[in-house]
Amino acid sequence: MSIEIKVPDLGDGVDSGDILEILVREGETIRKDQGIVELETDKATVEVPSTHAGRVTKVLVDVGQSVAVGAPLIAVEASEASESKSAAPSKESPAATEEKAEEPAAEEPKATPAKEKKATKTKPTADDGRDDEADDERDEPATPKKASRQPAATPASKPVAAEPAAEQLGEIAAGPAIRRFAREVGVDLRRVTATGEGGRITREDVLEAVRQASKQAASTPTPAATGPGAPSSDNWGPVRIERMSKIRRTIAAQMHKSWETCPRVTNFDDADVTELERIRVSSKGDYAERGVRLSSMPFVIKSVAMALRNNPVLNASVDIDNGMVVYKDYVNIGIAVDTDRGLVVPVLRNADRMSFPEIARALSTIAENARNNEFSIEDLRGGTFTISNLGAIGGAYSTPIINVPEVAILLVGRSRKMPRVLENDQMAVRLVMPLSLAYDHRLVDGAAAARFLNEVIGYLEAPARLLLAP
Repeated sequence: MSIEIKVPDLGDGVDSGDILEILVREGETIRKDQGIVELETDKATVEVPSTHAGRVTKVLVDVGQSVAVGAPLIAVEASEASESKSAAPSKESPAATEEKAEEPAAEEPKATPAKEKKATKTKPTADDGRDDEADDERDEPATPKKASRQPAATPASKPVAAEPAAEQLGEIAAGPAIRRFAREVGVDLRRVTATGEGGRITREDVLEAVRQASKQAASTPTPAATGPGAPSSDNWGPVRIERMSKIRRTIAAQMHKSWETCPRVTNFDDADVTELERIRVSSKGDYAERGVRLSSMPFVIKSVAMALRNNPVLNASVDIDNGMVVYKDYVNIGIAVDTDRGLVVPVLRNADRMSFPEIARALSTIAENARNNEFSIEDLRGGTFTISNLGAIGGAYSTPIINVPEVAILLVGRSRKMPRVLENDQMAVRLVMPLSLAYDHRLVDGAAAARFLNEVIGYLEAPARLLLAP
């Protein structure tokens, strides 16, 4: 029996996505729940699983195509096992059985596509709050086991027909981040030898495939690019034209909406974090033993969460059409994370109720998941305030764009040593953290913003208060 596998429900408010990669070929035999396409939505990449086992008779979509929820992706000739399982007798009454017999055999999945299970997860090494070290590579284990490798790895080309080899037919055990990396470097994952636990392909496996392909290509001269992929030119020289990703289009639309609708004001100030840094350095060893790198960001998050409880106007949103202000009785802080796909803002929920160690662990996890694209659309929803850590890259002050419908965003710059005049009029070298608070002036007055920022600075300059805060 031929069955169409369709785009499942992707979550509230998400009605379409773009096909990033087709993971199966016509003629291939697939299992139930095997990934069939990789779909990019507004903020996340999800792997859509098959609802039936069988042989793929037709692929109904192309890479780059935009598809709506409910659109057919592939046609499958269901296997006898799959059909007999659906037709297995049940213990229900005859009336119920007759009633169910009228239902169609294939149902669309009712939930969001499940994220790929990770066979192993290396200990998180850092969160998004680094302001003193460069980011580590995160898509590979710290020490991948070496295995004997096949010498072949060629740049990926568009498949024309299914290949009979066994490795061409089974599901490729690789996460979305590894698949994306392989696409970027032009490696066909079907030709890569997996050395990860459970037969999973690691970043090192893909890099080894690139090295092998480079060795083979070194002795063969490459002809000049003349086909459709060759760069175009304008009046001043060669140019390269790329299609905007769906996430980049969404970011652009959101930023434009914020700029058009939100009269933004930015307050700049500094916090003396010398004492905070002393506590961080003395405690980082204890956190490292638990697999968490302790940066200054957990201190910032805890300070902001406590200040938001006392300044609810910055934890609200504006319903301008109905003339209403919506005050949130929960504190969900979005953490802006820079990824190779663009900016994503996973949400730390109920941050005001979390202990300091809980915030440090959660921050490490969500930043790691964001960089490895191992999060769901739901993880990006429900924020009430955003923190952006410019200091992780470098820079002091900026005028960040507010993530509407939120009414404020705090940008944290790189801490640096500066001369400061102390209360006794003595000069001293202190570690100073620059802060930029942008707020929606339709709701937040300058005095309210200043009070909030002063409270945040008070916590950062006397971090022991965070432990005593109610």
